[in-house]
Amino acid sequence: MEKILNYINGVLQEPSSKQYIDNYEPATGKVYSLVPDSDGQDVQLAVDAARGAFAEWSKTGLEERMMVMMKIADGIQSRFHEFVKAESKDNGKTIHLAAAMDIPRAISNFRFYASALQHFSSESHQTPGTAINYTLRQPVGIVGCISPWNLPLYLFSWKIAPALATGNCVVAKPSEITPYTAYLLSQVCIEAGLPKGVLNIVHGLGGKAGQAIIEHPEIKAISFTGGTETGKRIAATAAPMFKKLSLELGGKNPTLVFADCDFEETVAQTVRASFTNQGEICLCGSRVFVERSIYEKFKASFVARVKAMKVGDPNDSTTNLGAIVSKQHHEKVLGYIELARQEGGTILTGGNALKMDGRCSDGYFIAPTVIEGLDYNCRTQQEEIFGPVATLTPFDTEEEALTMANSVKYGLASSIWTNDLKRAHRVAEKIESGIVWINCWLLRDLRTPFGGVKASGVGREGGFEAMKFFTEAKNICIKS
Repeated sequence: MEKILNYINGVLQEPSSKQYIDNYEPATGKVYSLVPDSDGQDVQLAVDAARGAFAEWSKTGLEERMMVMMKIADGIQSRFHEFVKAESKDNGKTIHLAAAMDIPRAISNFRFYASALQHFSSESHQTPGTAINYTLRQPVGIVGCISPWNLPLYLFSWKIAPALATGNCVVAKPSEITPYTAYLLSQVCIEAGLPKGVLNIVHGLGGKAGQAIIEHPEIKAISFTGGTETGKRIAATAAPMFKKLSLELGGKNPTLVFADCDFEETVAQTVRASFTNQGEICLCGSRVFVERSIYEKFKASFVARVKAMKVGDPNDSTTNLGAIVSKQHHEKVLGYIELARQEGGTILTGGNALKMDGRCSDGYFIAPTVIEGLDYNCRTQQEEIFGPVATLTPFDTEEEALTMANSVKYGLASSIWTNDLKRAHRVAEKIESGIVWINCWLLRDLRTPFGGVKASGVGREGGFEAMKFFTEAKNICIKS
């Protein structure tokens, strides 16, 4: 049984407790590796290492920082297939999705911020005859990065890369459910020559290792992606300590389909938006609102496409949906499907666990599920399920669609499908979400700000927004 190791002060090492957590492969339901059950002692070792490295790393030239980060990206690229297989095995996602999305994006994150650090500029303001003010942007110091299980390396690197680029030292914790690609990243960082202590990866449970990161007084900023309830607990600890906080939290994202949309493209992309990665993406459009005049036609086409999707072994190139990430989450999703029945919903397809043959016979699989007939403000339509479950609801007017779309406590992402340009702009302005896609979904430009409103989070990641978060602005005024 392979043991994953922490990465502290440039070396791979066991947790101080010598205790480990079982790591399950979702597709088989079997333990295949062991994860360090780290605690405050390990976090302290990581902080000590980061403190020792900060003075030198923060003063390292931009080109040298860029070259090290490019080497990390190249290291992931050189082991691409190993990373892809590891991500699929750890998370349950299909191997072709990991190859098309997760690992390429992780590589892009390091390359993007390696380049961006050379273009990250500050402002100056001249008051003629009086003074000139200019702004310095200096690294925060030691920062904590905590990432979720749904896009493990994708989101882990999304946080780490801008923190390193701006001269910070990092204590990072991946999800204990999906730790393996973070472990491989540790190996790549050693091979790339990243100075000791600049990046430290501590594995373990959120309530132990994660909490120790959040409450450590020398860790000055926390970047977290995960559930809203966990975000509340992090804020309750970190805010009174005056730490900088970036919280990318839950979503219950609406898809608004108008009658004048490009029908076939809209149906295909709405299915994709609902079920990619088994619906385990915070950006998935799980609430689909369709203008009534095309509702029946849309429903028939949507359900037919969903029924045609293949659920199975993530290693099979013909599989569309893989396994749910864990037994606990599998039970949660099935619980929400039962709740939908109790709330009067009609299951149009799916609605059940699936039993696979062969090596996946004990895996965690659920048929992609489509439900109609639910009131827009019932629990199934208001609470984040985070699984292969989509609801269909008709609407009559633009105002009604917006009322339903904005009724949830979340506000992360949305998509609007229409060929009416004026309507697209009008609805995009009124919809309550940090991201609006018009006639597309998950089309990302790394330069743009990313994040939500309401209970979907605080702050923005992406582009220079992330680099601003990981730096402190200092204004300097010089009298003429």
